[in-house]
Amino acid sequence: MFVALFAVSRIPGLLPLNFSAAYAFAFCAGVYFPRKNSCWLPVLVLLATDIGLNFYYSAHGVEVWDSANLKNLFFNYIAYAVLIFLGRSFKPKSSFVSLLGGGILGAILFYLVTNTASWFFNPFHNAEYTKNLAGWILVLTKGTDGFPPTWEFFRNTLLSGGIFTALFVAAAKLTAPAESPADKKAGARDKEPEAEEKPEEAKA
Repeated sequence: MFVALFAVSRIPGLLPLNFSAAYAFAFCAGVYFPRKNSCWLPVLVLLATDIGLNFYYSAHGVEVWDSANLKNLFFNYIAYAVLIFLGRSFKPKSSFVSLLGGGILGAILFYLVTNTASWFFNPFHNAEYTKNLAGWILVLTKGTDGFPPTWEFFRNTLLSGGIFTALFVAAAKLTAPAESPADKKAGARDKEPEAEEKPEEAKA
């Protein structure tokens, strides 16, 4: 279900710029996917859709196979790994509010990781990204001249992370099988044995 919803969300032009289900997908994959699949399966899905998008944009005259763009994409996968491992620290039965907060935290971490990597490695050789505190703050707030400010990217990252996490979590909870009476009793502590009766006091 998560995979299908995520794949549909990546159709070009379907969502606003920088408004993505990828952050929620990576986080929820860590929460809901079986532990043995929670690492490689979401990464494989993300990679397959990214390759498909690159072919689409390349066919429309956009240069996407250059080393700078591929390096930038690599930084995204580092951030996705962080979100997956964040999701693994939650449980599917965690409360809706707790999981929503985790998804929003994951979106914030994605923004910080990818923008810090862009500032540190500077794959597009932006002159504004000086290696000091001012340059790092510039990356997180304004970005490069001639492009929308990065705080708008943060806004869309935060909104989409929260909205899609809410949708994924709600869908998972609504489709989860009802807990049987036996499951409810599982793990319950057995009643403590009643204290043995004291022996009758010896008669005088």
